[in-house]
Amino acid sequence: MKDEKQELLMEKIVSLAKRRGFVFQGSEIYGGLAGTWDYGPRGVALKNNIKNLWWRMFVESRDDMYAVDAAILMNEKVWKASGHTGAGFTDPVVICNKCKNRFRGDNVKFKKDDDGKISERVWICEKCGTENDFETKQFNLMFETKVGAEGTIKSYLRPETAQGIFVNFKNIVDSMNPKLPFGIAQIGKAFRNEIAPRDFVFRTREFEQMEIEYFVKEDTWEDHFNEWLGRMYSWMEAIGLQKKDIHELDVPESDRAHYSKKTVDFEFDFPFGRKELYGLAYRTDFDLKNHTEHSGESLTYFDNEAKEHLTPHVIEPTFGVDRTVLAVLTSAYTEDELGGSVSADSGEPKEKRVYLAFKPSIAPVKAAVFPLLKNKPELVAKAREVYTELKKHVPQVMFDDNGNVGKRYRRQDEIGTPVTIVADFQTLDDDTVTMRDRDTGEQERLSINEAISKIKDASMLG
Repeated sequence: MKDEKQELLMEKIVSLAKRRGFVFQGSEIYGGLAGTWDYGPRGVALKNNIKNLWWRMFVESRDDMYAVDAAILMNEKVWKASGHTGAGFTDPVVICNKCKNRFRGDNVKFKKDDDGKISERVWICEKCGTENDFETKQFNLMFETKVGAEGTIKSYLRPETAQGIFVNFKNIVDSMNPKLPFGIAQIGKAFRNEIAPRDFVFRTREFEQMEIEYFVKEDTWEDHFNEWLGRMYSWMEAIGLQKKDIHELDVPESDRAHYSKKTVDFEFDFPFGRKELYGLAYRTDFDLKNHTEHSGESLTYFDNEAKEHLTPHVIEPTFGVDRTVLAVLTSAYTEDELGGSVSADSGEPKEKRVYLAFKPSIAPVKAAVFPLLKNKPELVAKAREVYTELKKHVPQVMFDDNGNVGKRYRRQDEIGTPVTIVADFQTLDDDTVTMRDRDTGEQERLSINEAISKIKDASMLG
């Protein structure tokens, strides 16, 4: 029963995401393309708010962080040096010999015996039900392409943003003269030819990463690793994820990436199960040493205190934008009984409502302004005046006079707008408005300036 409830929750989230302009199927009018999704107006705003908050928290508020925006297409030699063109960046694929469908090797179903134990000897195709009739092979996840006028130069759509940072390490050191420890941060697209993209925007072929490579001295890596562990928890709290849904996994050596000496995965309770959300890895000096060897350029750092050149070690906190969007939608999705959450004279029936309990700092719309009645020109004009003034201070606001007030509340709740402001007849007399809280439904009477100030503060601080 729990699985059915979780499956229903996922269906509700996907439906709301499309209905309210968050996420659409890529190429939908042509039947779609698996593993691709388009973000609508609300989704773009949500993504940008997440990225902007991340940037303020991890880059702009610090003195030891430097930004890059590296190219998606890179010299083929970059990926040879990083190990991506070899066996280090492949996934096992299982191919059913009967229906020819392909599955990730870690996502196959096995028959269970009478005691509920998995039998590793019996593989069952989840598409056609065929047992033990399959073959396996390794599958490289990179998208290969050709560049140049004659299309003879091989390149790849980058499978991660990290290498764009490493190949620019020398440029940052030479141009910015940073002092260890320091970090290089980047937000950008990455691409992986996933065997079986699934679970909405969780596993896709095109995705966006927010990533940092933090360069440290080798003997200090554990201290910095633990510091970043704490910072990542602070980030998850800032975007509204519940602690009960977050689980820390110390990844065993057999499951770690080829470059990692220690990795902690932050797993999240998505509707389809507990899955990786973020990762924190200690990459040692693997990348800088490999690029030094393959390029012939010295990617070292001169330590003025020790008077020697050294190759820094790297702590890598990585955050997926799309998975963050899905985790935030999952955490924010709420159903409750309206009860007395709105004024009795609004005419709004007391029934189950759906709302997204976004933190104000990431909400796509920070506030909405209504006239009490849309057929009263003086109220519409006053509401427009309030809206125009508010928008000067908080750009992500909207004006709504479509339908009655109850329907407008419902619509704003469903897209996660933290507060709504109503201009009524009293507003015409004393420049006060009614401000309603999304989560509690409680209302308070404030001056227009007081309302603007509260919205502005909440939007920045979350």
